[in-house]
Parts: sequence; C-alpha cells; structure tokens
Amino acid sequence: MQTRLSSKLVKAAIIFSFGISATIATTTSAFAQTTPDAVYQGLGGKEGINKIVADFLPIVLADDRIKDTFKETDMERLGLMLAEQFCALTGGPCKYSGKDMQEAHKGMNINNAQFNALAEDLQIAMEKNNIPSSVSNKLVAKLAPMQRPIVTK
Repeated sequence: MQTRLSSKLVKAAIIFSFGISATIATTTSAFAQTTPDAVYQGLGGKEGINKIVADFLPIVLADDRIKDTFKETDMERLGLMLAEQFCALTGGPCKYSGKDMQEAHKGMNINNAQFNALAEDLQIAMEKNNIPSSVSNKLVAKLAPMQRPIVTK
C-alpha cells in the first residue's frame, strides 16, 4: 500500500514539475517578447515607421474632418517630426527634436473630434502597412496622453 502511495506521489511530483517547467517556459517566452523596443520592432523599425508616416499624411490631407487644420503646415517637416516621435515613443533609437505638444499646437484650437480623426487616420495607415492590431493599439496608447496638451477647444 505504501509503495502504491509513494508511486502515486512520485508521478504527481513529476507531472507537477513538468507543469511548472511548461509555465516557466511560456512565461519566459512572453517576457522575451516584451522588450523595451517591441513596439518599435513591431512597426518595422525606422523603415516601417517611415512607410507608415508616408501613408498617413496623404490620408490626413484627404480627411474632410481635419484637412483644413493642415493648410499651412510644412508636411515634409511634420512627417520627419512624426517619424522621430513614433520612433522615440516606441523604444527605437531616435530622439524627438520637435516642440512639446502644447507649444506645437498652440493657437490651433484642436477639439476632441479632430484629435480622434487623426488617431483613426493613423490606424488606417498602420492597417495599410499590415501592422498587427496589438502593435498599433500600443502605439495609439502611447500617443493618447498627448490629448491633454493638444486639445484646447
């Protein structure tokens, strides 16, 4: 009887240790994918970000909800600043050299609808570049705190 009990305990211990090993392996794998630049890499690095921005700006300029906001904007410079900003925000090697968001949008009277339209256009550009929604949502989440200094109306 005691041999059967010991045998059952050994089997249970083996199953338990395999379960723990599998959990550790899965957890380690999940942590390995969550590196400081995971979103940057998910966007395709600098090249991917540049493609997204290149697709994003024409979408913005064609969007009746917000295109007038950009009438007097140097779109080439805006593209460079957005690429830098996206790169820096997502853990890439870039340093954002533009103005802070409050200063950059001073006097533009941006409202929530315009802010949201821009975010929607960015999502469209990322979809066009086959960025997984898990990655695009992380970029949008990093940009969301900018709403306070940008939206003034």
